Amino acid sequence: MEQENQESVKSTSQENRKQYNNNKRHNNPSRPSGQNSNKQAGTTGANPSNGSKSKSASRGRRRQSTPVNDSLKAFVEINQEAHKQRLNPHYKLDLNSKEKIRITPLGGLGEIGGNITVFETEKEAILIDVGMSFPDEDMHGVDILVPDFTYIREIRNKIKAVIITHAHEDHIGAMPYLYKEMQFPIYGSPLPLAMIGNKFDEHHIKDFKQYFNPIEKRKVYKIGEDFEVEWMHMTHSIIDSSSLAVTTSAGTIIHTGDFKIDHTPVDGYTADLHRLAHYGDKGVLCLLSDSTNSYNTAPTPSELSVAPALDRVFAKAEGRVILSTFSSNIHRVYQAIQYGVKYGRKVCVIGRSMERNIEVAMQYDYIKLPKNIFVEPEQIAHLNDKDVLIVTTGSQGEPSSALFRMSIGEHRHVKIKPTDLIVLSSRPIPGNEGSISGMLNYLQRAGAKVAQDRELHVSGHASIEEQKLMLRLVNPKFFLPIHGEYNHVMRHRDTAMLCGVPERNIYIMNDGDTVEIAPKYMRKVKTVRTGKTYIDNQNNHKIDDDIVIDRQKLATDGIVMIVAQIDGQHSTMLSKPIVTSFGIVADKQDKFFAKEMEDVLEHFLANIKEGLLENPRALENDLRQAVRKHIYRKMKKYPLIVPHIFIM
Repeated sequence: MEQENQESVKSTSQENRKQYNNNKRHNNPSRPSGQNSNKQAGTTGANPSNGSKSKSASRGRRRQSTPVNDSLKAFVEINQEAHKQRLNPHYKLDLNSKEKIRITPLGGLGEIGGNITVFETEKEAILIDVGMSFPDEDMHGVDILVPDFTYIREIRNKIKAVIITHAHEDHIGAMPYLYKEMQFPIYGSPLPLAMIGNKFDEHHIKDFKQYFNPIEKRKVYKIGEDFEVEWMHMTHSIIDSSSLAVTTSAGTIIHTGDFKIDHTPVDGYTADLHRLAHYGDKGVLCLLSDSTNSYNTAPTPSELSVAPALDRVFAKAEGRVILSTFSSNIHRVYQAIQYGVKYGRKVCVIGRSMERNIEVAMQYDYIKLPKNIFVEPEQIAHLNDKDVLIVTTGSQGEPSSALFRMSIGEHRHVKIKPTDLIVLSSRPIPGNEGSISGMLNYLQRAGAKVAQDRELHVSGHASIEEQKLMLRLVNPKFFLPIHGEYNHVMRHRDTAMLCGVPERNIYIMNDGDTVEIAPKYMRKVKTVRTGKTYIDNQNNHKIDDDIVIDRQKLATDGIVMIVAQIDGQHSTMLSKPIVTSFGIVADKQDKFFAKEMEDVLEHFLANIKEGLLENPRALENDLRQAVRKHIYRKMKKYPLIVPHIFIM
């Protein structure tokens, strides 16, 4: 075969050489190009026969082509087939298998935060993350939201473990509220478990730390009979984050957690792309991937890219530097502290969550800082302003945060000065823009300068190009975009289609959708109950739904209280009712409004249903409806109505 190929190449070379010599004789390149072209032009006009002959020769040259090497062409076809098999995950899955797995998100879709997902087989289940989210502005007195655990209660006997991807609040914040009710083994890397442990301490459930199972990354853990889970290191805006490979009899599912691809992280531990590619090469049934930054076209910058901006801030600062960022962004805080020390500043950490996170990171050697650089808040007053760096919470303008209290002059140790430089090393979470703007107004009224440059912050989530890389490495048959609002997951779907995932193999989930996945298909099979539970963070207690609804009514529509004495025999009032209202009419109209309510009550009693006076609860409900209808007709409001009827 090899000799035949050599002979074929040799004959082809001889033919090419012969053709070259013919061309050389016709064109006569030894003449100057200008003379040759002029002569040809003149000859064409004088002797038409020569022109036609030249055209014929030209046509003959075009018809001749290099012979195809059949051996090379065969290998082109072989490589094309290899590409098809490499890029088509169907070849890697057992399509004859009848096994299946069900995935049910109970939070994290249609929102930012509150992430919790159930992976479920016929006999067993695991939970991936149990996170919290933040309330809307109309949820008065509510500090945090935790997922509705109704479905978890229904399948609690099937649940074998809780699997943690990383330590952000929107992935672990609801753990204490779940564990006060039911307990399961907890698997995760050390930092997330340490931070969950702090939460258990705060909620007085220290004994539940016995459920901790710290993991070693790149090692497969058998959980129950149906699940094998491997944690793969991932870069994000918090250290010790992981992606997951969850293997069942139906196939392997990759759950990215929150991620970005940072090639130069502060600690040097890059994302474990090799393990992702390993699973992608073996064959992945389904990918669940972070959609938060699915509109960003530019690659997400490295965390190290913030360093030059921080250096410039400290070099120019003439007074105290007060830096605020997310307390979980340990590497951001670490870099800021390093530059503060570089310019001779002592470091004061203020804010419970910031203090706790830095302490945990140092205790477990995620970062290493000498303890003598830190000072207590009460020592700040005894130091020169140029020698102070304050690291604090409050970058989102939270009213209870340390920075907000500083801005309004209510912090015990720190009062804002005109020489202070406030550095906000974060971007607003959607919905927090108003509170941040208000805090900035307070800070600037106090005379402080505010640094809020884009260079002082980078995102922790993957942009489109990193999402593409994840899709290409994993090469899944099915794709479920997660973690984000509806428009984010829809945009991520478009990116997946560009990367070769067919549209029919992508499903856009909502919270509560149960999606069943098998090697041959993916389909929605049911919807389970989901929702939010309201939490008052001051006492860590649940707030009932009707309380929040009443607060909303009070805030938007006001309240009306009616106290009346009724003659039970004649269905008449024994005296004028006492009417008190708030948020309905101006004070000067109180008397007119009270008279109006008295008329409504008289009309109600004149047309009262027989026997209603004998049932005080039903009587008050009917009166409440009559008053509400009257007020809505006149004022288009639905106030809270509180009647107190005494039957004499």
